[in-house]
Parts: sequence; structure tokens; C-alpha cells
Amino acid sequence: MRRLIVAIALIMPLKALAQADGPAGIAFVQAPEQSSGMALGATPADAFAAATAICMESGAYAEDCIPTNWCQPAGWSVDAFVMHQAGNHWHEVVCGLASGEVAQAVGDAICDKAVRPYITECLVVQLYDPQGNPQIEY
Repeated sequence: MRRLIVAIALIMPLKALAQADGPAGIAFVQAPEQSSGMALGATPADAFAAATAICMESGAYAEDCIPTNWCQPAGWSVDAFVMHQAGNHWHEVVCGLASGEVAQAVGDAICDKAVRPYITECLVVQLYDPQGNPQIEY
């Protein structure tokens, strides 16, 4: 029994270290009608904190920057701007996708007005690779 307790005590710190060294995750936050942020991190807490800091750079308060998405591993991500016929707008983000082509296809599906006739405008505004690099240049 004592050996089992010692073995568990030795393994637990190694397991925690392995999680920190694992694949990066990606976090997205959104301050509706104001700002947004995206960041990579080893843990959801780290990535959301960094994404919130980016969101605040445009003048939003931390409490306005709502965590919306977390994927680990990050995979490919798509960010689509969507506007409702009533005038309000938002971003829809999907992460953890297998490739840039899949991310674009998901964005196209989000913007399919035949399926969502209440949308007046919709556009894929950004694709991110698994390292968080934007793929659409403006």
C-alpha cells in the first residue's frame, strides 16, 4: 500500500507537467457590439486571460469580454461576422477543425442564407491556423 501511495505521489506532478507541455489550446472572447480577442495558451484560464486582455485593448471592459470558445488542441478556426435582419450583429467562431478547407466550409455553412434567411449579411472574416496565425490579410 505504501508503494502505491509513493507511486501516485511521484506520477501526479509528472501528469500535471505533461498537461502544461501538451498542445496549445485556443480561446476566443467577445464583447458584443464592441470588441473581441483570441489567444493561445496551455490552459483555458491562461488563454482566456490573454484573449480578454486583447479584447480590452479596443476599450471594452473585462466583464464585457465574454468567453465563447475553447479548443485544445487548437486546430484550425473560423470567425464569421453575422448580421441579423433586426440590425444586431455578432461573430460566430468554430475552432478545433481539421484543416483550412474544413474551416472555410464551416464558415460557408454558417453564412448559408438559404438555411438562415434572417441573416442580411454574413462573411468569413478570419481563418486561423493551429498556431493562431491569421490566414486572411486585410
